[in-house]
Amino acid sequence: QVQLVESGGGLVQPGGSLRLSCAASGITLRTWVTGWYRQAPGKQRELVARITNSDITNYEASVKGRFTISRDNAKNTVYLQMNSLKPEDTAVYYCSARHPASAITNYWGQGTQVTVSS
Repeated sequence: QVQLVESGGGLVQPGGSLRLSCAASGITLRTWVTGWYRQAPGKQRELVARITNSDITNYEASVKGRFTISRDNAKNTVYLQMNSLKPEDTAVYYCSARHPASAITNYWGQGTQVTVSS
């Protein structure tokens, strides 16, 4: 049984930082494409960042230079370090895992709320 468990969300002031974690069981993340998505109220879910099985990283334009995705293979965990947070970053953040041979996401986490507000 595959599980992706996110943690690290919360309330932070504009300009602050948070680090999200996605701990996996049942799959080995270093062999999968792992991504962080977010969904704000009334908006579609969007890809924020991803890291491939070849350690290639990609970022959505609005978070480039502020967010960093990384992976700890020993802990089978992917992180999203978020700096210089803005109110528009407020959303539920979801971890995802896609097999490299698949065109669609295979697994999702339950989501963690990030709220950026003064």
